[in-house]
Amino acid sequence: MGSTDALQIAASEVREYLRFFRELGVEYAAADIGALERTTTVENVIPAPAERQEAVPPPHFKPISFETPAKERPKAGARLAGLPTLGPRPESRKVNAPKGDLTQKMPTQQAATDQSGSGIPTSDETLEQIRADIGPDCSRCKLSTLGRMQVVNSTGNRKAELMFVGEAPGADEDKLGEPFVGRAGQLLTKIIESIGLERKDVFIGNINRCRPPKNRAPESDETAACKPFLLREISVVRPKVIVVLGATAAQNLLETNVPIGKLRGRFHDYYGVKVMPTFHPAYLLRDPSKKRETWEDMKIVRDHLNALKGRKAE
Repeated sequence: MGSTDALQIAASEVREYLRFFRELGVEYAAADIGALERTTTVENVIPAPAERQEAVPPPHFKPISFETPAKERPKAGARLAGLPTLGPRPESRKVNAPKGDLTQKMPTQQAATDQSGSGIPTSDETLEQIRADIGPDCSRCKLSTLGRMQVVNSTGNRKAELMFVGEAPGADEDKLGEPFVGRAGQLLTKIIESIGLERKDVFIGNINRCRPPKNRAPESDETAACKPFLLREISVVRPKVIVVLGATAAQNLLETNVPIGKLRGRFHDYYGVKVMPTFHPAYLLRDPSKKRETWEDMKIVRDHLNALKGRKAE
C-alpha cells in the first residue's frame, strides 16, 4: 500500500470519528464533516502539521485487532450462559425456583454448527407466552420486595438481526415499563442511529427485569432467577449479533469474570451468535472518553451486519 492510500484511509477514519462523536454530542465533533467528505486530494484531506491536532485521533489511539487470541477462545463443548449442555441428555436437569422449574420451559438444545446463528436453541414459543409466564407480579427473586414498581420486559423488533442487552431497569424504565428510556436510553438510540439503524430495527432487553434498589448491580441470585427468560427470548428472536452493554450483562451472558475492558473490541461466541461486549451508555455519560472505544466496537458490529446483507444479496 502506498503512502497516498494510507493517508486516504486515515482521512476516512477521521471522518467516521467526527460523525460518530457529533451524533453522541461531543463538542469537538462539530467540525464541518461535509467539507471533509467533499475533499478529494490527500493534501486537502490531511491538514498541515500546525492544524493536525483537531482532526487526527489522539496519540493513545491504537488499532483494534479483530482476531480472538487463541488462549481466550472457548474450548469445544464448553457450557455457555446457563443453557442445557450441548447434545442429547439422559434426563432433564431441574433447578429449584419459587414458581416452577424454568428449565422445563427452555427450548430443546441443538448442537451449534457454525457462526451463522443456526446453533441457537430452537423454540416454538412466542414472546407473548414468555411474558405471560413471567407475569406482571413476578416474585421469583427478592427484587419484587425491594421497591420495584413493575416488571420491565424486553421490547423491539421480533425479527431483529441486532439485539442489545443491559443489566437492569433504572428509575425511568421502572416508571414507564420499557427498557432504556432514560438518559442512557437516549444515548443508546444515538448509538443505534450512528450505525445506520433505528430503534424499531433492533430488540432491547436486560438481564434483570426489575429495578435493583439505588440502581445497584443485580446480585447473583437475582440474575439466576431472571436470566432464563432472556435466553428464551434469544431463541425466539434469533438475532445475528448481540451487543451486551456493560460488565454485568457481558459477564452474565458469557459466564465469565473477565472485565469489560478486556472483553470489548472483538466478537465472542454464544451458541453460534456473535456477541460484542461494550460499555453501558450510563457509563459513557459518566466518562465520555470511552465513546471512542464504543464507536470502534459498533463499527465491527455494523461491518459484520453489512457483510451478512451483502451475502444475502448475492
